[in-house]
Amino acid sequence: MIRFNNDYNRGAHTSVLKALANTNAQSYGGYGEDEWCDKASFIIRNLLDRPDAEVKFFPGATQANFIVIDAALNPVQSVIAADTGHINCHEAASIENTGHKILQLPNTDGKITAAQIKACAAAYYDADEPEYLTEPKMVYISFPTEQGTLYSLDELTAIHDVCEKYGMYLFVDGARMGYGLGSEKNDVTLKDFAELADVFYIGGTKCGALFGEAVIITATSIKRRFKAYMKQNGAVLAKGWLLGLQFATLLESGEYFSITRRADELAMRIKKAFAENGIPEWVDSYTNQQFVILTDEQKSALSEKFIFEEENRTERGTVVRFCTSWATTEEEVNTLISEISKL
Repeated sequence: MIRFNNDYNRGAHTSVLKALANTNAQSYGGYGEDEWCDKASFIIRNLLDRPDAEVKFFPGATQANFIVIDAALNPVQSVIAADTGHINCHEAASIENTGHKILQLPNTDGKITAAQIKACAAAYYDADEPEYLTEPKMVYISFPTEQGTLYSLDELTAIHDVCEKYGMYLFVDGARMGYGLGSEKNDVTLKDFAELADVFYIGGTKCGALFGEAVIITATSIKRRFKAYMKQNGAVLAKGWLLGLQFATLLESGEYFSITRRADELAMRIKKAFAENGIPEWVDSYTNQQFVILTDEQKSALSEKFIFEEENRTERGTVVRFCTSWATTEEEVNTLISEISKL
């Protein structure tokens, strides 16, 4: 069986494994206070052209999401997110567990707009801040979204402007950041995120690392005592150098960007194959996640050789996701395309 169900079903890129093996006999300071975390932070700051940015390494994305939000907000503040946002659908109410309400907005292809965000914020800020409502203090978006779509630079700038108008933080979930940056339709850079977002992260778990996310904080007010929040919530890895080493290895060589771009290119071949064989797409994605609508017969035929995710049912059939990754091979894609042609 060939897996196209997600982008974290294999270990790590060979360069990461080699770096881990080469340093295995060496000893380092614990809890992220080591030369590899320092080096990775230096590389990231240079990529962003933000020497003032705070960089913290997390074992996983759910930890990054709920700890960032909890560190940034007080108990009567809330976070605005798309109803399809990862924090709203896939994290077992971790945000609510920290005592913060999620203000859900209806998505369009996984995205929310500046106009929607403005209306949500205005309901509080322009109504004399009623005490019976939580204060919207943060906007959470994903890049790419849960549906593989991208925010353009114009859309991101418009959202930033609304956040600035109402004094809200902008937080960008970058668990799949590499696949967003590598898309042929993308016009946003890491430097843009550093200028427009108060906090965002570069995902490693889904982008070639064994595990880990690099959280970048540009807002001064979030930086203070941030690591204490990490420690309190079990997110400070004792062997922290394992995180720094992986990001230093992938980012310094540029492999982080090349391997994720290649995954997007392979996904575009799959996208084209489905289209040429008359299989409708559910959303027009130009990243590594491809969503199509299959009949029961088509789904059954493909499930004989491939593992993929089922999303939901529609009148036309089942929405399924085929996901490429940094580790997907040409042979795997060729096999899938061949089977698609038989449907």
